[in-house]
Amino acid sequence: MLRPDVLDYYNRGGERTRLAAGTGLLEYLRTWDILERALPAAPADILDVGGATGVYAAPLAAAGHRVHVVDPVPDHVAAAGALPGVTAAVGDARALDVADASVDAVLLFGPLYHLTDRADRVLAWAEARRVLRPGGVVLGATIGRFASLFDGFVKGYAADPLFVGLVRDVLATGVHGGGPYFTTAYFHHPDEPAAEARDAGLAVRRVVCVESALWMAGRLPEVLASPDQRALMLELLRGIEEEPAMLGTSSHLITVAGLLSDS
Repeated sequence: MLRPDVLDYYNRGGERTRLAAGTGLLEYLRTWDILERALPAAPADILDVGGATGVYAAPLAAAGHRVHVVDPVPDHVAAAGALPGVTAAVGDARALDVADASVDAVLLFGPLYHLTDRADRVLAWAEARRVLRPGGVVLGATIGRFASLFDGFVKGYAADPLFVGLVRDVLATGVHGGGPYFTTAYFHHPDEPAAEARDAGLAVRRVVCVESALWMAGRLPEVLASPDQRALMLELLRGIEEEPAMLGTSSHLITVAGLLSDS
């Protein structure tokens, strides 16, 4: 189901701590903020596709939701399935072993990164539509097209010609070719996620930036460490999350969609 280099990347375990500090923590806090406002009230049936070790499944279950994780990495499934209130199974976003119209929300917080062919990404969106109940919601996370360009200069990777070559490829095709900095992935232009969801038969409600340009702020650790500054940042980012000028600056976007019959 996964390319060998993608499976190797996740088996190395780097994603287990990525969201705990710095730009990863900003991504987590903003994603959780979006989830709290977009998801139906608990208890709801939530399908977390590509949910990895359950970083979002755990707090969702703690909030009273019934959460099922589907992930292609067996180690992820074992970890997620051990969490209180969470079930998990190995599976493929393009062919979910889930009944039609059986869940209130679908999270695609991983599959859209690693499906480099557009047809496969549309199929993942279509599977989410198939299993969604009327009134439900699908949230799909994507990596921004310009994230590696910005990251290269923020973190100094641009000194490496190999990294620069990867950036050039991403800017030209959207495909990040793997290597020591990440793994094979697709980086979406801001216009693409909504178009893919619509082609899968979904009604797109909104596309929001997750981090905005603030992930490049040099004082980010200091801001995140201050409860008052963190709360202010989240409040103000909420107000500009749909601003078109911000979409291209963000490392991640979240596309929120539902059934056409609900529109």
